[in-house]
Amino acid sequence: MYEASIRKSFSAAHTLDIGGKCEDLHGHNFTVDITVRSQDLDSEGLVVDFRILKGWTDDILNELDHTYLNDLPHFKGLNPSSESVARFIFDRIVEKVRNKNITVSKVTVWESNSAWATYRGTESG
Repeated sequence: MYEASIRKSFSAAHTLDIGGKCEDLHGHNFTVDITVRSQDLDSEGLVVDFRILKGWTDDILNELDHTYLNDLPHFKGLNPSSESVARFIFDRIVEKVRNKNITVSKVTVWESNSAWATYRGTESG
């Protein structure tokens, strides 16, 4: 099994309904790691061209960048935690890889260099 990963970032604000300081408006410079996998390489010897994976990711992150996550339709009634953001990105990447010879392994969202959450999903492409 082959895997390929990219790292991108975006900035956003949120409030979390979990008690403590996180209930106050605050923001992060989020870092996102996306890993896809394939049993075989394509005719160019790649899992996926990094440029393509980065383009898909940019399309998704542009929806999140410089927003108040709580106001986005996807997060209505949902805590926009790093876990929820990872799931959102994972599900959107799954849509992009459908009908290709790759699957999504995981999406990790870092809200700082010492705190992150990973979503692996139950169906990955």
